[in-house]
Amino acid sequence: MATPLSAAKFLAALKAEGVTVVEVGNWRTHNRAGHGAWGPVHGVMIHHTVTKGTANTVKIVRDGYAGLPGPLCHGMIAKDGRVHLVGYGRANHAGLGDDDVLAAVIAERRLPTDNEANTDGNARFYGFECENLGDGKDPWPDVQVEAMVRASAALVRAHGWGKQGTTSVIGHLEWQPGKVDPKGVSMGGLRRRVAERLEHAASWSRPTTTAVYTVAQGDTLWSIAADKLGDGARYTEIKTLNGLKSDTLTVGQKLKLPKK
Repeated sequence: MATPLSAAKFLAALKAEGVTVVEVGNWRTHNRAGHGAWGPVHGVMIHHTVTKGTANTVKIVRDGYAGLPGPLCHGMIAKDGRVHLVGYGRANHAGLGDDDVLAAVIAERRLPTDNEANTDGNARFYGFECENLGDGKDPWPDVQVEAMVRASAALVRAHGWGKQGTTSVIGHLEWQPGKVDPKGVSMGGLRRRVAERLEHAASWSRPTTTAVYTVAQGDTLWSIAADKLGDGARYTEIKTLNGLKSDTLTVGQKLKLPKK
């Protein structure tokens, strides 16, 4: 159980982790106060926006839309890796989710399948929306994914979570039945990168050297990601890193691989 950080400490934690922050208007006091609890908090939830264009996306997540007032998150992570802070306090981002998932997050153990919507997630999680169409085709630039990792690690570190693992960071799809976000991002891979950061000081940066793999007969992006990165779902990272327009590979093709 954790009391939410003050807005000042939240901002400081992000900056210490190397996050590039954009403060939007009165974000420190823009919230859904009076519409339910804010805290205790137990983790960080990641979403995709189903929008295009950073300015448009910032406006939507800050102001909301008909039937769902803003803020819709605490920070919006743009494709260029900048985190736009749009609100702080209770936000309309998580909705009702599974109490068994919450119990697993608190205990930092393996997440069960979410099959219930009986617990207020808006009170229990920090929320980051990530600029992406959510169609499984819109790419996730590594600079954006790195910002997702750093923002998540900042809050896990600030609260002292992650001692048993990193299930303090979950996707909306792992919380609320029927949700698919963040589509195209492996939450297992994201959590591994958060765990890697937590082994170092907040100022740490991953080495920039990139491994190169030569495509062999029978290889697919999925099989390469599974073999070389430990998670087949990370094939989208390989695709983005190499600027590939399709999943078709040719024998002898050279592929840059993201860090494991």
